[in-house]
Amino acid sequence: MSYDLKVEMDRIDEVIGSGRFKDTNESLTEYEVPKWYKDAKFGIFIHWGIYSEAAYANEWYPRNMYVKDSREYKHHIETFGEHKKTGYIDYVDRFKGEKFDPDAWMELFKKAGAEYVVPVAEHHDGFQMYKSRLSEWNAAEKGPHRDVLGELKEAAKKQDIVFGASSHRIEHWWFLGDGRQFDSDIKGEYKRGDFYWPSVYLPWSAQYDIYAKPEPSEEFMQDWLARTCEIVDRFHPAILYFDWWIEHAVARPYIKKAAAYYYNKMDEAGLGGVINYKHDEFPFGSAVPDVERGQFADIKPFIWQTDAPIGYKSWGYIPDNEFKTSLDIVRTLCDVVSKNGRMLLNVGPKGDGTITEEETKVLTEIGKWLKTNGEAIYNAKPYKVYGEGDHRVSEGDFNDGEKLDYTSEDFRFTTCHGDIYAIAMKAADDGKYVVKTLRPFAEGTGGNGGSVIVDDVSLLGGGAELTFSTEKDGLHINCPVKSDMPVVFKIRVI
Repeated sequence: MSYDLKVEMDRIDEVIGSGRFKDTNESLTEYEVPKWYKDAKFGIFIHWGIYSEAAYANEWYPRNMYVKDSREYKHHIETFGEHKKTGYIDYVDRFKGEKFDPDAWMELFKKAGAEYVVPVAEHHDGFQMYKSRLSEWNAAEKGPHRDVLGELKEAAKKQDIVFGASSHRIEHWWFLGDGRQFDSDIKGEYKRGDFYWPSVYLPWSAQYDIYAKPEPSEEFMQDWLARTCEIVDRFHPAILYFDWWIEHAVARPYIKKAAAYYYNKMDEAGLGGVINYKHDEFPFGSAVPDVERGQFADIKPFIWQTDAPIGYKSWGYIPDNEFKTSLDIVRTLCDVVSKNGRMLLNVGPKGDGTITEEETKVLTEIGKWLKTNGEAIYNAKPYKVYGEGDHRVSEGDFNDGEKLDYTSEDFRFTTCHGDIYAIAMKAADDGKYVVKTLRPFAEGTGGNGGSVIVDDVSLLGGGAELTFSTEKDGLHINCPVKSDMPVVFKIRVI
């Protein structure tokens, strides 16, 4: 399957030329985050693809099975034989998704309290999870023979969940390139549209070098842009998420074109679009930054997002994954929202299309907590300080394995309609809490107190008698509630 790249590039340039947004820093930084995303706080990421059927190690199995002497390399030989006789391309037919039920997925995500969903449209392996006119290597024509993204969008609409999509295509430049380092099934020349095109070898050490050589070719980057714009045209995703390698210097002009095209198309459709990006890939202010598996240590004046999987070992399904608890995730959600962030929580369905019991349990428990305490999260904004207490997360990405031993003195704050929400990260054994941030201003406090006059305090969800008083050292709350999850106090002020 082939297509005329020049025709595609001319069409894309025409949309950019006639629209409000141009592919320049000056134009793109006129972007404003839409209201729906300012209000939204919790979304679901979905990693599902051929790697889910491989179900070994993690979603980077396609790359690592070609890295000589790696555990994935050895596993492939032990399971299917030598690479020169059978390779990753043979996994496509094994990926059937025979139990894939998009309605069941969305019903679960709605039950979890999710407001938006972002399935992976194309992962590093180059297999499109939607019907495409640019390559036959897509889920509608191979593997499940289902237009997965199309069906998920329809299912999301039924549940009133905002629909997005993510592209990890750019890493395909080198993702399968290790297969050229020995006698495997990846050999010779491939043309655009082929599953193994281009399979360029790039050493691991170069993958975080923004000037890495060999750099993506013009043809590859134009194809990347065409694929990105096809996702926009087909699905009008309210979120367009990009993985990290678009930070490469060669990609910068193309990602600006992608952004301008996307924003113009969303304008044309009367929708508010959001781009999620990592590091410094986009001009600051032109899109929403994302921190992978981590977060910021303090409130940010800009809207941001964290993305993290429920499982510690893999974004995609593997049978021996280790899962975070709903308590860990809810605490992270509270911390993130208190700092002007949003959480995109990943699930990794099995190759057959079912979601694991462990993930289902965690999602259900999160939903139960949000049903009671959601008003402190949904539509909420940061307070003047994000929280108080001795325990705070480390700044940066890939720290979601960090364990904090929260106490009842650790609070996170949000605000909505003038009310202040104090989220105790752990319920007090004796039912006694002191919110020091809300102590009255007094001589000797160094101006660190305040003049908040508390009119009423209530426990979200009720279920326990509550008394309160404002003392010199803070707002004292006596509420003997028993809970294994964070408890939330709604504080009404005069």
